[in-house]
Amino acid sequence: MAGPARSAPHALTGIALLVAAVACFAVLDTTTKIISLSVPLLMALWFRYAFQAVATTLAVLPKRGWALPRTAHPKFQCLRGVLLLSSSVFAFFSLKYMPVGEFTAIVMITPLLMTLLASFALNERVSWLRWLLVMGGFTGTLIIIRPGGEDFDWAMLLPLGLVVSNAWFQILTSRLARTEDPITMHFYTGWVGTLLASLALPFAWTWLDSWTLWAGLGLMGLMGTIGHFMMILAYVRTPVSTLTPFLYAQIGFAMLGGWLAFSHVPDHWSVLGMCMIALCGATGAWLAVRESRLVIQATES
Repeated sequence: MAGPARSAPHALTGIALLVAAVACFAVLDTTTKIISLSVPLLMALWFRYAFQAVATTLAVLPKRGWALPRTAHPKFQCLRGVLLLSSSVFAFFSLKYMPVGEFTAIVMITPLLMTLLASFALNERVSWLRWLLVMGGFTGTLIIIRPGGEDFDWAMLLPLGLVVSNAWFQILTSRLARTEDPITMHFYTGWVGTLLASLALPFAWTWLDSWTLWAGLGLMGLMGTIGHFMMILAYVRTPVSTLTPFLYAQIGFAMLGGWLAFSHVPDHWSVLGMCMIALCGATGAWLAVRESRLVIQATES
């Protein structure tokens, strides 16, 4: 009994960290959409990663020294940075054309896609109920996008690229978090993204005359930095299967951000699609927790 009693506070801390992280991501996405109206997206992307890289280095390097970049898996650290940068590119361009709430809901099919990846890439057995949940989540996505409808635009397919890259990013993050230092992971994420985004910076840089735009870029960098660091800390403290249902809180935060910043309220079809995605994803997470408990009980008996 001592083990579960000790682990419960860690689980609650992990959940609180994750909810705070997705709130930061909702602020980041809302600010990105505002900034994209006046600032070149590639410039904003570079600023978001440069802020994280410099802030992390200045805050941690004096204490850690050159032990900070030391890692047993440099290739995977770099790959994780590339995957996050790819996700950010898709996110930035998606938000230029889509409302924040609908965009976030589509991104939330990532955990369902991870079920497919586990089946095809890792040869894991997937139950018929999980397949049904995956189909339900993708159906919700189609209801939001509504291909062939009057409001459909090909740019609405951009979040699907984000979903794929984000799914691999989440898998890699949960695996590395078991053995790697969270600060080191955060350090690599920032600098890999900054160095790659710097290649496009000369073609996108423009001077901004408004201090509010500079403040917006700073807020993007701050929210991205804090959000991803808190997510890493959450994964260290709490199993992924426990955290996954709370990822869907980001849909609510995103809808609130879209309403406050743009007075946008999703139509009834979009709300239906969002609810389907959240319900299927949360049910899938509940099944994961239930299955893991059954395995533990079978092992103990």
